[in-house]
Amino acid sequence: MNILITGGSRGIGKALVTCFAGEGHKVAFIYNHSESEAKKISEITGAFAVQADISDPDTAKAAVKKAAEYLGTIDVLINNAGISQIKLFTDITTDNWDKMIKVNLSGAFYITKEVSKTMISKKSGRIINIGSMWGKIGASCEVHYSASKAGLRGFTLALAKELGPSGITVNCIEPGVIQTDMNKMLDDQTLNDLCDQTPLCRLGTPQDVAALACFLASEKAGFITGQIIGVDGGFAI
Repeated sequence: MNILITGGSRGIGKALVTCFAGEGHKVAFIYNHSESEAKKISEITGAFAVQADISDPDTAKAAVKKAAEYLGTIDVLINNAGISQIKLFTDITTDNWDKMIKVNLSGAFYITKEVSKTMISKKSGRIINIGSMWGKIGASCEVHYSASKAGLRGFTLALAKELGPSGITVNCIEPGVIQTDMNKMLDDQTLNDLCDQTPLCRLGTPQDVAALACFLASEKAGFITGQIIGVDGGFAI
């Protein structure tokens, strides 16, 4: 299969690239700022790296075109790119809100709109959105982040209904607290508290998320669509 992953240079994205490339698939990934990390992953896995800010519709369209030139066709799209910010609701600025929605939600829309055209014409494809458990249960001091990830839930459900007749599955993975750079700003006490609130009593790894994505992209998951699946150790039960 030919795979396109957004936000593929670090954390969960890096694990996704590594997982799919390790299974012998042809992989392209989009990154924005982490050029050195992207080069390293590309060298290790053989994946094709494309630099782009997917929050801009024209740039996103150009990135898909470049990836498609390398891949040929895109069989699987994983919308993983995202940013986070911890801030009191009353301190969130208009710019904070706009940037969060543009990257986390609009970016997925722009990329999917381009990729889905070919998927619809060939009547097959897999779209996997990487959301967050906070999109389900909400996170204090992360209203804009939670809202953007909740938007991905609705995006997934509606798109699954619309693209199903074209043989395309659309699912959403909602990670819990995962050991990535995104959570490095949390102190040890906070991480321990979050671990204690998790029924499996541990934090997740990027590989936990990547394993599910690889399954959802496989033939074994051909009758699974419109599903929101938590990889959170039971936190959001």
